[in-house]
Amino acid sequence: MNKKIHHGRNIKRFREMMGIKQDALAHELGPDWSQKKISLLEQKEEVEEELLKQLGSILRIPVEAFQNFDEEKAVNVISNTFNASDSATGFIYNNHPTFHPIDKLVHLHEEKIALYERMLKEKDEMIARFEKLLSKQ
Repeated sequence: MNKKIHHGRNIKRFREMMGIKQDALAHELGPDWSQKKISLLEQKEEVEEELLKQLGSILRIPVEAFQNFDEEKAVNVISNTFNASDSATGFIYNNHPTFHPIDKLVHLHEEKIALYERMLKEKDEMIARFEKLLSKQ
C-alpha cells in the first residue's frame, strides 16, 4: 500500500517547528493570503508545486521536505532502532548488528540538534526581517 504524503500537514509541522504563526506566513505570501487561507492550505493533502516552492523559499525548507516527509515512517525508523530484547540496563542483541545502537541514537540526536539550530537561526533572521518591515511602516 502506497500511502500519500500529506503536504498540508507537513507545511503546518515545519511552520510550527519554526515558531511562525499562520498570519505571519500569510503576510509573507502576499495580500491574497490570510490566516484562514493558511489554515485551509494546511488541511490540503496535495499542494501545487509552485506554491510549495514559494513556501520553501519563505520557510527556507526544501520543497522535497514538504513532499516526502512522512512522520509515520520517521517514528517507525526510531522505534525499529531497538528490538524486543532491549532492556533498561543495556542492549542485548541476538543478531549482532554492524552498528552500535548508541552511535545511531547519538547520530540521530546530532542531526536533530543541527536541524533545530538551523531553524532557530532562520527564525531569528525572519524576526529581523519582520522588525525591518515594521520599522519601515
